[in-house]
Amino acid sequence: RAEPSRGARVERASRASLRVRTEEGGDMKSEATLGRHQHGKSRVRVGRVWRMADGKNVFVEYSVNTTLISAMEHSYEEGSNRGMTATDTQKNMCYYVAQQMKSPCSVEEYALALGRKFVSEYPLVSIAIIEVEQKPWKRVSVQGESHNHGFASTGTESRTTKVEVHRSGEYDVQSGFKELRLCKTTQSGYEGYLRDKYTLLPETRERLLASSVTCTWRYRSIAASFDEEYEAIKERIMETFFGPPKTGTYSPSVQKTLYEMGEAVIDNFPSVDWVLLNMPNLHFNPLHPVSSKFDNDVYFPTSEPHGTIEAVIKRKQKSKL
Repeated sequence: RAEPSRGARVERASRASLRVRTEEGGDMKSEATLGRHQHGKSRVRVGRVWRMADGKNVFVEYSVNTTLISAMEHSYEEGSNRGMTATDTQKNMCYYVAQQMKSPCSVEEYALALGRKFVSEYPLVSIAIIEVEQKPWKRVSVQGESHNHGFASTGTESRTTKVEVHRSGEYDVQSGFKELRLCKTTQSGYEGYLRDKYTLLPETRERLLASSVTCTWRYRSIAASFDEEYEAIKERIMETFFGPPKTGTYSPSVQKTLYEMGEAVIDNFPSVDWVLLNMPNLHFNPLHPVSSKFDNDVYFPTSEPHGTIEAVIKRKQKSKL
């Protein structure tokens, strides 16, 4: 007769052990325990118009994610929803708080107000995390004059913020942008890297440098104006990427340019603690048209695959001595 497999023997032993414990009236406690838990609402779309006394309208569009850290262990462990702030409630709160902002505000101010509303309104909520993406609507000009109520979606980048508000009153603010597409058509190269039998990329001191930049920075102190600080930081990042208007600045690698961009933020904005930059390398490959040769003029744009370069540049910690 064939011997039972090891798996069959283990299963038989487990059944026997379970039968003995059950017959003896033993306590069948699970070894599982609840860890970090949260619940929230994602992609809540909010449009807000402020109609000013001078006839001008101010318009913003947000995409909001809410996350609540709350004492809701009993919901997971017991199936009781007692005291839970439903995700539908969270969605509706996004609209309510938007209406309560009686004058035009920055995306950071809106997110802070929303987070504070959650922790003050609901006793079981200890932390509210609010992430907001602001769509790139800009006021238009018609016949050389700024329009009172006309807006166009311009550019590729979206403004972002993430705030964390605690019941104790403490809060953390991170701001930035995503998908800011930048390109310079010269003053870039890449050489001196490790070469082996797997390397096909030729070295060059002349190439296009393009990226879709995502940037996040953390405020260590609150800016006097979040809107002004945002525009100034973005402008400094772009100035560093391109260099002076007539000559530009040579980039030996995306890594070096990325570091210089973060360094410029740290050195020029005391309110910023650290800055994270993600810069995929969007390639424009030289193309040889039929019956001609490449003359630094025609390229084939590619988006996949692409290099991805990311780093955090942070402020040096001062000695306490």
